[in-house]
Amino acid sequence: MVLAVVGLLGYGLTTKARTVSVDEALSRGEALPAPGFELVALRSGSPRSLGAVWSQASADGRVRLEELRGAPVVLNFWASWCDPCRAEIGLLERRWRDVEPAGVLVLGINQQDARDDALAFLADRGVTFPSVRDPGKETARAWGVTGTPETFFVSADGDVVAHVIGTISDEQMTAGLAAARSGRPAGVRTGGARRPTR
Repeated sequence: MVLAVVGLLGYGLTTKARTVSVDEALSRGEALPAPGFELVALRSGSPRSLGAVWSQASADGRVRLEELRGAPVVLNFWASWCDPCRAEIGLLERRWRDVEPAGVLVLGINQQDARDDALAFLADRGVTFPSVRDPGKETARAWGVTGTPETFFVSADGDVVAHVIGTISDEQMTAGLAAARSGRPAGVRTGGARRPTR
């Protein structure tokens, strides 16, 4: 009987720990292990200093977040039908070109989008950072994403340390990058415009 009670208590504690959202943890000043994903590589981009890491991670046409461990990662959820995503893509590309030589990966997560539309969006805007594709809502749901764009910053150890909801500003990008490099949580910030997921 005692063992059953202890077992139920342990199950309850681990279940509760798993239901803490990314934003809840960040709002308390805590980092949270990043929700894993395995997604189809949409476009490889042109990572130079991270070329070997990215090539190995995407060699089978799919990318798991765990395969990118060791590099700080900026994850940007976007869609080609999202006007605010169009507004921020230039800033993401510019900052990618600045931080990529230092071993920071900017990775787009295209969601709820037609593949051809997504590829045209990237080509039209001269985007050189890689993207993966989440055709449904599973990855967005695991991360707590409710609209696009949303940007998360993940430390080299695989912890989520910052989140910007909506179009990201240059200042928010700087703060998120500092958090990803140091591993110290920087919380949740509200950015500019965004569109609800479909």
